[in-house]
Amino acid sequence: MKVALIGASGTIGRRITEEALRRGHEVTAILRNPDRLDAEHERLKKVKSDVMDPSSLEEAIQGHDAVISAFGPKFGREEELVAAARTIMEGTRRGGVTRLLIVGGAGSLIADSGVPLMETPEFPEEIRPLARAHADAYDLYKESDLEWTYVSPAAIIEPGKRTGQFRIGMDRLVTDESGSSRISVEDFAVAVIDELDDPQFIQSRFTVAY
Repeated sequence: MKVALIGASGTIGRRITEEALRRGHEVTAILRNPDRLDAEHERLKKVKSDVMDPSSLEEAIQGHDAVISAFGPKFGREEELVAAARTIMEGTRRGGVTRLLIVGGAGSLIADSGVPLMETPEFPEEIRPLARAHADAYDLYKESDLEWTYVSPAAIIEPGKRTGQFRIGMDRLVTDESGSSRISVEDFAVAVIDELDDPQFIQSRFTVAY
C-alpha cells in the first residue's frame, strides 16, 4: 500500500514510518523540513509540504492509498491542531484519497469517573490546552465523510518496546488492574498499522493500552 504520512519526523511519526516499512508498505513522509527525518529506505520517499496549505498537501497526497496524520504542533501553538484538521481533510479529499488515519489525543477519552480524562483533577494543567485542541479537532473529523479513523493513545505514551500485545477500547480510557493507562510508542504504531492493514474502525475512534 502507498501511504502518505504527515508528521513523520515526530516521535510517533517515526515509529509509524518504521512499522509501515516493516510491513512492506511504501511510505511518503510529508514534512515541512525533510532534513528533520534522517531515516533512509528504498520504500521511503520524503516530500516537502506545508500541513497548513491544502493545495500543497493535495499535490503530496495524490496517488496514495491512504493518509496517516501524526501532526503535532509545537508547545504553545495548540490551535494549529484544529486548523491542520481542516487542511488535512481538504488536502486528502482533493488529492483523491478517502482513507485517513489520525493520531489523536487521550484527553477526550472517558475516565472511570465518567468524565473526559482532561477534566479530571489529576490531569496535568500544562497540557490541558493541547488536550482541548485535540478534542476540538476530533469533533471536526467526526463530521467528515472520509473513511477516517481516530486513534487515541493511552494516558501515558512513551518510547519503549514493540511487543504487539495490547488491549483495544473505544471511547473509554483503557486501564490495567492498578488503574494505570500506558502504551509504548512502538506498540501504538503497531495498532495504527494494524488498522491500516485490516480496517475495523471506519468513521470511529479506538484507543490502545496495556
